[in-house]
Amino acid sequence: MFSNALKTTGYYSDRDIMLFEKEVKYRQVQKDQVLLINGEVAKSVFFILKGTIYQYNLKSDNEYNIIDLHIENEWFLNHKSFVSQTPSENIIGAFTESNLLELSIESIHYLIGQSSAFLQLNKLFEGATARVYFFDNSLTPLQKYQFIFENKPQLLQKFPLKVIASFLKITPETLSRVRKKFAKNKITS
Repeated sequence: MFSNALKTTGYYSDRDIMLFEKEVKYRQVQKDQVLLINGEVAKSVFFILKGTIYQYNLKSDNEYNIIDLHIENEWFLNHKSFVSQTPSENIIGAFTESNLLELSIESIHYLIGQSSAFLQLNKLFEGATARVYFFDNSLTPLQKYQFIFENKPQLLQKFPLKVIASFLKITPETLSRVRKKFAKNKITS
């Protein structure tokens, strides 16, 4: 039933899929429901069946610093807290009502003990660290927007521009200029 989520990380036998389906938990979360608070240790990874999730920390009472955005058919976790088993500096919350699969750290260890095929779950951890380096250190605002447009255009459809701007680490005004420049370049290309 939930094997498509597992198959996004690699190839698994029918036995592996049965083991996974016994360990994974289905969760429905409401809009704005928090999955992980700052100061709590991340104990699970999640897969989004339906909905949108975001990771953030608070700059002030009403201002968020968006760390990551997640959409349907995507795994997510708080990488630093999960891997080091230290308190999270960020919050994970449901941006919209969402249906998720949850796999605990204990279940991951159990599954790896049952079949080395589950070592493929390491792919979940690689993507989380690459995003931070890629977005926060390497690209101009226009390149960041172009990357999202070409690789994850659903983000632009699922989240408001203020959230996208925070995710890209630019102001909403800069995002507006970037979008105009991007549209102009696409028309003249």
